[in-house]
Amino acid sequence: MPLAFPYSAIVGQTEMKLALTLTAIDPSIGGVLVFGDRGTGKSTAVRSLAALLPPIEIAAGSAYNLPPEDGETAESVPTPVIDLPLGATEDRVVGALDLEKALTKGEKAFEPGLLARAHRGFLYIDEVNLLEDHIVDLLLDVAASGENVVEREGLSVRHAARFVLVGSGNPEEGELRPQLLDRFGLSVEVASPTDIAERVEVIRRRDAFDRDPEAFTMTWAAEDGAHREAILAARKRLAEVTLSDETLGEAARLCVALGADGLRGELTLMRASRALAAFEGATRVTRAHLRAIASSSLRHRLRRDPLDEAGSGARVERVVAEVLPA
Repeated sequence: MPLAFPYSAIVGQTEMKLALTLTAIDPSIGGVLVFGDRGTGKSTAVRSLAALLPPIEIAAGSAYNLPPEDGETAESVPTPVIDLPLGATEDRVVGALDLEKALTKGEKAFEPGLLARAHRGFLYIDEVNLLEDHIVDLLLDVAASGENVVEREGLSVRHAARFVLVGSGNPEEGELRPQLLDRFGLSVEVASPTDIAERVEVIRRRDAFDRDPEAFTMTWAAEDGAHREAILAARKRLAEVTLSDETLGEAARLCVALGADGLRGELTLMRASRALAAFEGATRVTRAHLRAIASSSLRHRLRRDPLDEAGSGARVERVVAEVLPA
């Protein structure tokens, strides 16, 4: 398996890296939507983070990445990162009848799809805004239930399908359906760096990695290891982080001031700020944590304002400054 680019070696893109890190700490945050220019390291960041995380333990030979039960042989596999291509058929996504076994042995057997392979890992969709509607509907059902249910061709199969959904795309190429947009916990915007020194550093590191992946990876092994340990420590600490009613009230006031639809804004703010507090080693969520994660949690939940030409991120920051002053 080819080496992944070291996560710690990714230059800039601080908001995207933080969002991915927080979902690795608490997958219930709901995934990450990354919109912006091509060639800004979106897919690289996802694969780098997955490679940085420790392997998952599954029942030997499990096609569904299920953890071993008592008495079952276990094996360790890398945290999965599964690509969902735009042209994928419904059968490939959810699974279908294993035609080879049906034709050669006359057996009705289920061949797991991409959702089964992504369980306990990441499902990555590039150009997510161009995804076909019927695939979007499938993802919405699975995201809501955490299960994939297939009933067709005389088969009835139900299996767990819980993963961190990461979608990327360019907003100029089409809008994302509101139902799917709302399912993403965090949304970040990325852009190509304009600072010459930063651009040069990106190219220099990429060239060094391409020339000698092993040597470059070893150079960043200590920093990646420290980041991994911080994530694992935050996972253990997460349940102990407290969030007061006062802080919840501040989150609610912010969402009301922004006109965010529904209550997913508050829920995401709560989960993401708690994960951030755990990552920083804090025992309670503060206003500073809410402020730090507000744009990522809320920019994709705003109603359009034709009289406000500011971007959604700028609108959030403006209201945050008014409602939650530092």
